[in-house]
Amino acid sequence: MDTAEFRRRGKEMVDYVADYLENIESRQVYPDVQPGYLRTLIPEDAPQEPETYEDVVKDIERVIMPGVTHWHSPYFFAYFPTANSFPALLADMLSGAIGCIGFSWAASPACTELETVMLDWLGKMLKLPEEFLAGTEGKGGGVIQGTASEATLVALLAARSRILKRILNDDPEKQEADIISRLVAYSSDQAHSSVERAALIGGVKMKKIPTDCKFAVRGEAFQKILEEDKAAGLIPFYFCATLGTTPSCAFDRITEIGPICNAEQLWLHIDAAYAGSAFICPEFRPLLVGVEFADSFNFNPHKWMLVNFDCSTMWVKNRSDIIGAFKMDPLYLKHDHQESGTVLICTNTASVPLSILGLDPNIRHVSLAKEFEDFVRADNRFQITADVVLGLVCFRLKGSNELNEALLKKINSARTIHLVPCQLAGRFVLRFAVCSRTTESRHVQEAWAHISKLATELLHQPSH
Repeated sequence: MDTAEFRRRGKEMVDYVADYLENIESRQVYPDVQPGYLRTLIPEDAPQEPETYEDVVKDIERVIMPGVTHWHSPYFFAYFPTANSFPALLADMLSGAIGCIGFSWAASPACTELETVMLDWLGKMLKLPEEFLAGTEGKGGGVIQGTASEATLVALLAARSRILKRILNDDPEKQEADIISRLVAYSSDQAHSSVERAALIGGVKMKKIPTDCKFAVRGEAFQKILEEDKAAGLIPFYFCATLGTTPSCAFDRITEIGPICNAEQLWLHIDAAYAGSAFICPEFRPLLVGVEFADSFNFNPHKWMLVNFDCSTMWVKNRSDIIGAFKMDPLYLKHDHQESGTVLICTNTASVPLSILGLDPNIRHVSLAKEFEDFVRADNRFQITADVVLGLVCFRLKGSNELNEALLKKINSARTIHLVPCQLAGRFVLRFAVCSRTTESRHVQEAWAHISKLATELLHQPSH
């Protein structure tokens, strides 16, 4: 493909993408295929001769689209949102064309500096404490990670490095392996599975703190387990608090957990992967009260802030903790401005930033979740199982887990809308998450009418 053809094909692809997004509502949200479907539609081996561009493009609809779950459909209510927007798509194109790898200031000064400044902008939008900002002389700063899972792991490894240095400085005779064997990290029993996985990778124990009736960790429960572990000779060093848990969008009480972590010199990391975007809106900002106790904070703009996956932003109060844990200086990475910029680990080209005024309406459309909640509460066959704080509604039919499993199976088998479940206090629960930026009130109404109809059919079956 030469430049002239690229210009032509690029315009064609923009048209295809625009048509896809404009008409996504007409596509079946969840694919009707079986595992292995794709292998039968393509040759067993790569072709010896190149295919024409036209034939390759035909395969998008023939091979790929039949197996696509349309996450941006207004009938997609599963998991949590994943964002995009036309400005972000254009920015992705430019980023791919420039194609720099910004692992240091010298590798691409603009890449590094733009990321640092954009993360300061975003931190100010969230009203993060000043300590989290790089500025021109600050000790903190932000960096773009791929996912919240990466941020959790990075924070845990930095916390492990910090506690090891502290203990070995006090007693150089201690063995590092012995110290690591006694380290213990903590999280909510509602935390994302990636938190437990981070502990496995970091080679440390992870204990899950039981949550209250609102599925949140309270300070008293944490303090009790902490004291027991210290008495048993363990070394507490890290707590991962969640603001907006995956199952129910619960909020750990960081105003209670934070002072304990600070007093005991534990690293407090806040995972706000889903909920974090909401904090730019004044009415949701109180949900972030207590962030001043944290050592690191993370959320995913690629969920609500109209930027493409993967963009997970992480801030630390003291970037030397991160740099000290991961810094390597091979000769091929050295340069004259070694300390320039505020790259923490690695950097990615940031996409075009959007103004606060452009973002607020997209976040506030979580009010549609309240509309769905009203439908559920008005039907005495159903119950709400967790507080509706943002864009997630957890609900179920009154009855057995098996009954609710059967309802979810009917919903997803119909492929009109798409939902996924969770388990809360031993109960099988359906999750309704407002995901697509194109979701409107009518889509919520249609979704509820569909769920209600299927519930009626299910409850009239002889076995129920």
